[in-house]
Amino acid sequence: MNPEIRRIITIVEETRIEGGRPVDPPTRRAAAVAVIRNRHAGTYAEDLSALSAIGEVLGEILPRRAVAALGIAGDLVESFGKAAAVGADGELEHAAAILHPKLGAPFRDVLGKGAALIPSSKKRGGLGVPLDIPLGHKDAARVRSHFDGMEVRVPDAPRADEIVVAIAVTDSGRPHPRVGGLTKDKIVGIDGVG
Repeated sequence: MNPEIRRIITIVEETRIEGGRPVDPPTRRAAAVAVIRNRHAGTYAEDLSALSAIGEVLGEILPRRAVAALGIAGDLVESFGKAAAVGADGELEHAAAILHPKLGAPFRDVLGKGAALIPSSKKRGGLGVPLDIPLGHKDAARVRSHFDGMEVRVPDAPRADEIVVAIAVTDSGRPHPRVGGLTKDKIVGIDGVG
């Protein structure tokens, strides 16, 4: 199932100073965002498998773009997350159908790993609605230094019959992490938790 994609946007953030202190090397986050037509906008459909199939396609396209924007190999990505916003005529379940059943497997394939659940958020909103993409370590959900988020928005989306779908990846955790907990050098990475 090919999604009807109106736009794709790729964003890279680089933090060089945090709390008045230099961040060396800088921490970097990248997001890839697709604006797609919602084929179920304004109607109730029991079968949302077409949206799940679109999620699978986007699960390959968007992570490839975000990883390329970071300029690193997929296996060097440390955190990941996903989010979607449906327009006024969409349902939250439409966002869930895109994000959950099939988007994760190809996303993990691009990264070469990813034992942890991919943090996600979904919402309904109008043009320019901000998406807060939650981030967590790709192999161990309890790595506190990687509890983070990235905000993205598309000024002209979602229209009432659209869905904005976003993924984000990082090359590190937060700048200057110091709240304790499991550190990335102690990850076992088998069960996705620790």
